Amino acid sequence: MNNNIQGKVVVITGASSGLGEAAARHLASLGARVALGARRSERIEALANELNGRGGKALAVQTDVVHRDQVQKLVDAAANTYGRVDVIINNAGLMPQSLIENLQVEEWDRMIDVNIKGVLYGIAAVLPYMKRQKSGQIINVSSVAGHKVGPGSAVYAATKHAVRALSEGLRQEVKPYNIRTTVISPGAVATELPNSITDAAVAGRVHQLYSEIAIPADSFARAVAFAIEQPEDVDVNEILFRPTQQAY
Repeated sequence: MNNNIQGKVVVITGASSGLGEAAARHLASLGARVALGARRSERIEALANELNGRGGKALAVQTDVVHRDQVQKLVDAAANTYGRVDVIINNAGLMPQSLIENLQVEEWDRMIDVNIKGVLYGIAAVLPYMKRQKSGQIINVSSVAGHKVGPGSAVYAATKHAVRALSEGLRQEVKPYNIRTTVISPGAVATELPNSITDAAVAGRVHQLYSEIAIPADSFARAVAFAIEQPEDVDVNEILFRPTQQAY
C-alpha cells in the first residue's frame, strides 16, 4: 500500500543531528529518497552511508544555509540524482536566546541569517522545480516560540514568528501550482538546540526545562510524516506540538 512517502525525494537542511536527522531516518524507513544538507559534512555523510547500507537512498551535500548558492547546490543535487524534488524540510535553525539588554547583536544577526534567510533560500531553491512539476510540499520549521514570547526569547521568537508569516503567505501564493505548505512548531524536543545559548542565566533555565520534559526527536519525524503522507488533495498547513508536561 502506497503511504504517499514511498519514492518521494525529500531535501532536509540541518540534517546532521536532532530534528533533521530523525526526520531523515524515519522518512527513509518509509521509502523516501533523502538529500541531506548540513555544515558538518562528516555527520551527514555517515548518515547517508548508514541509510544506503540499509537499502535506502540518500545523498549528503555540505550546506550552510546562510549561503544561497550552497542551498541551491543541495537542491540541484537532489534533482539531478533522483530526477525531481517532492519535499523540502527547511529545518536548519539556531536558538542562542538572551535578554535584549545584553546586546548579543552578532547572535541576533546569525539567527536572522539562519532562521529566516535560510528558510527563504530553501524556498527559492525548490520553487522553480515544484512549479514545473505542478506538485511539491514545502515544510518550514517554526517553534512554540513562533506562538509565544518570553524573557530571553524575543529575537528567537521574532525569527520563528517570521517563519509562520512566510509560510502563510507562501501557502496563498502557490495554490495555482498544486504545492502544499506546512509549518511545524515543536515545543521542547531533545536536540542540540539549547547548546547554542551563550547567556548563562538563560541557558541554565532552558537546560533544566529540557532535562525535565523534553521528548525525543522522533516526535518531530512522525509529525513530518503525517503531513507528507496525506493524499495530495489534503494540505496540512500547521502542526503545533509540545511535551504533554510543557505548560507554555
